[in-house]
Amino acid sequence: MGIKQFFKTFGLIELLQGLGVTGKHFFGKKETIMYPEEKTPKSVRFRGMHAQRRYEDGTERCIACKLCEAVCPALAITIESTEAPTGERRTKRYDIDMFKCIYCGFCEEACPVDAIVMTDIHEFHMEDGPGERVYDKKKLLEIGDLYEKSIAANRAQDAKYHRPSSIRN
Repeated sequence: MGIKQFFKTFGLIELLQGLGVTGKHFFGKKETIMYPEEKTPKSVRFRGMHAQRRYEDGTERCIACKLCEAVCPALAITIESTEAPTGERRTKRYDIDMFKCIYCGFCEEACPVDAIVMTDIHEFHMEDGPGERVYDKKKLLEIGDLYEKSIAANRAQDAKYHRPSSIRN
């Protein structure tokens, strides 16, 4: 052991450096956010409430490929597919159990058509019992329709960091 290492170890240099950082912040100016009146800025990558998106012509984007169901580590997504009158595969049932969901974003990353997305909405709760914890296809599409402008803006702002997002634009 060299003399430099000896003083570093027994002189407790790292400990003193850590205490210096703590002291600087302990005696520094404090910032307090008066939530809910004031909000802190959120990243465009924030993972909040789920939503399903539609194309501009109003058709739902989900093609029932079941990739999101397969990739979900919490097994929170349940999908049943059916054939549409046009011959395309569509979802008959699309459920997300919000109690099981760990908000990892894997479903969003796996989707080849940007059908399932996670919005920047973090202020939601469930109080009417166990039936409310499962978001079905109808509710997810309503959320997507309601917040489509902010979803599209966030996706556009983050697009340069991701793969081409959609099979059909």
